[in-house]
Amino acid sequence: MKSVLIPFLSLAAVTSSALALDWPQWRGPDRTGVSKETGLLKKWPEGGPQRLWMFENAGKGYSAPAIKGGKYFTIGTRDDAEALFILDANTGQELRVVKIGAILDNKWGDGPRGTPAIDGDRAYALSGPGDLACISIADGKVLWKVTMKSLGGSVPNWGYTESVLVDGDKVLCTPGGGKGTVAALNKMTGKVVWQSSGIKEPAHYSSIVGATINGEAQYVQRNEKSIFGLAAADGRLLWQTDFPGRTAMIPTPIVSGNEVYVTAGYGTGCKMVRIEPGNKVTVVYENKVAKNHHGGFVKIGEYLYGHGDPQWVCQNFKTGEEVWSSRALGKGAVGAADGMLYCLEENTGTVALVEASPAGWKEVSRFKLDPQTKIRSSSGKVWTHPVIANGKLYLRDQDLIYCYDIKAK
Repeated sequence: MKSVLIPFLSLAAVTSSALALDWPQWRGPDRTGVSKETGLLKKWPEGGPQRLWMFENAGKGYSAPAIKGGKYFTIGTRDDAEALFILDANTGQELRVVKIGAILDNKWGDGPRGTPAIDGDRAYALSGPGDLACISIADGKVLWKVTMKSLGGSVPNWGYTESVLVDGDKVLCTPGGGKGTVAALNKMTGKVVWQSSGIKEPAHYSSIVGATINGEAQYVQRNEKSIFGLAAADGRLLWQTDFPGRTAMIPTPIVSGNEVYVTAGYGTGCKMVRIEPGNKVTVVYENKVAKNHHGGFVKIGEYLYGHGDPQWVCQNFKTGEEVWSSRALGKGAVGAADGMLYCLEENTGTVALVEASPAGWKEVSRFKLDPQTKIRSSSGKVWTHPVIANGKLYLRDQDLIYCYDIKAK
């Protein structure tokens, strides 16, 4: 029995480890933007890490990928529709393209913004105009579709940019509007489970984070004027705090224990609150150390990293104080893994590998995306966030998807 059991446990450990390295939704398994994998390159060769493949027909859009079970999922455009693209994550081979709905027409770039969520044998994808589709991965059949309009929403100025959240038996989305800002749908049928009657503001551009705060399961989201938490069971408004922004509130909230951090661009700044027992909100700090537009922030240890406008910053999560700032790289998006920051400059497509350290900006390598797209809007930039999964770095510039080998040999 012993000789059989040990190999079985070893296989189980390997399988569990492999699954842990997947990236099944926006900002990874826990929506932090930080991969838990290790054993990655700490320095890249001259010219960047080895490119394993490049896919050249993803169409328009800024959707980042989800990686699950050896497959790469994103949303792009094909012919006259926004569509879910399924590729082989190891080779870039196109496996399936499933049309979702009409293409968002926008000055800053047509096409989708959100990242699909993968749950079991289903993919959940939200288009720019607000079509939410549940798609069978095996055969590409659209199992159900719900529009944000039917949930009371109206398309925001830059389209629906949210990446939907699958949690338990529900899929969460933010239609906005008089029926309730946030909606929970049955993930198998698309039927409404609840809408947030306690808050009915229009949708902005952020994505929901699931959390357990003071022992209560909830969803944290934001709109133009506030940050709030909703009870997972029924959508009741548990707490809310003012955070008035301008134009577009985009970055995903960061939840750590009972503390919630948000940042926004257009001069808004950042705020961190503590949710006390009884859902009392205590403001810990509110300042302009970080004014993140849409490239995101990551929390590593007790420090936050991201582009704070007009420079990259490291911020003390507990106190809100600036630890360091640097203009060594232009504005852009960030991902993190194995103690390193993967910083993507939006203007040039330059990718920098930087140590995640409160001691300062410690860049060790950089390279530039080549080739770059020829179909990007004149107002658009390289805005798709970098993703690290299973020893690979995935980047996108509209129709071009790149995969690099970053596993240490």
